[in-house]
Amino acid sequence: MTKAPAPSEIDWQNLGFNYMDLPYRFLAHYKDGKWDDGGLTEDSTLHINEGSTALHYGQADFEGLKAYRTKNGDIQLFRPDRNAARMHKSCERLLMPPFPEDKFVAAVKSVVKANADYVPPYGTGGTLYLRPLMIGVGENIGVHPAPEYLFTVFAMPVGAYYKGGVKPTNFTTSYYDRAAPHGTGQSKVGGNYGGSLLPGDEAHKAGFSDVIYLDPATHTKIEEAGSANFFGITKNNEFVTPKSDSILPSITKYSLLYLAEHNLGMKAVEGEVFIDDLDRFTEAGAMGTAAVIAPIGGIEYKNQLHVFYSETEVGPVTQKLYDTLTGIQFGDVEAPEGWIQKVDL
Repeated sequence: MTKAPAPSEIDWQNLGFNYMDLPYRFLAHYKDGKWDDGGLTEDSTLHINEGSTALHYGQADFEGLKAYRTKNGDIQLFRPDRNAARMHKSCERLLMPPFPEDKFVAAVKSVVKANADYVPPYGTGGTLYLRPLMIGVGENIGVHPAPEYLFTVFAMPVGAYYKGGVKPTNFTTSYYDRAAPHGTGQSKVGGNYGGSLLPGDEAHKAGFSDVIYLDPATHTKIEEAGSANFFGITKNNEFVTPKSDSILPSITKYSLLYLAEHNLGMKAVEGEVFIDDLDRFTEAGAMGTAAVIAPIGGIEYKNQLHVFYSETEVGPVTQKLYDTLTGIQFGDVEAPEGWIQKVDL
């Protein structure tokens, strides 16, 4: 395994979204009905038994969040308690023992602190991406929960999602379903993403950035946009996002719902979004941790492209939401109470 270069050797302006083997990560072990205290380790390889349920039966879930360098050099996290709570629910769905939420946040902070030199400088647009992960391990072959589990948090510096400004892209609707009715769509589990690789690849080959997934029961309503949540801005100044038990509860989505209402004075709505009623939206986008907001220029449905604000320019409301949320994350805009947690260095 090639270790990460020294921080002084990294070109902070040209980071991508790639794995990097940083000096430290957190690792805890569940055995005999309880979690140990865990701690930092320099070993980036997980040593697991060939019978581990993560390899055979999909007992694996994960999270994604970032650490941000502020103008004065501090490092802060954006709503890590919500990631802890969401992972707790994902674990319950897969019959995995949740890692205590307070210890989840403490583990994330310990990894950031230990790798603080790898948090990109303020102004580069880069962040330290954190990947909490839990897998079922141990000697197992029957279809039942694992006897042991590993929880780990590793990190890597990643670049700004947009090089040179936020840009709209086009999506196409998918023949494939992202999740089954009453399945695991609301949980951040590995199987959801494995199933998305083929439709995503087909969309890319057809010239689209990703796919719009419709509800699996009727194929009439928008559920998600690739691996992100969908939103639309209506002519009546509403921020609308789909509501369904199959949608992953995005922390970015609920943050934008709040900001649309409280900062922009919009009406925030979670409700049904029918694919044949796109004319109600003047702007649209996908939202998630990686890009914050990915503006959608147009959506192809039944071989016709419906264009929202523009295929080349970002709508004014979308831009304002993006600027507000990223401003909060990097410490330039005052955050609602409890949204920001500082990392003590």
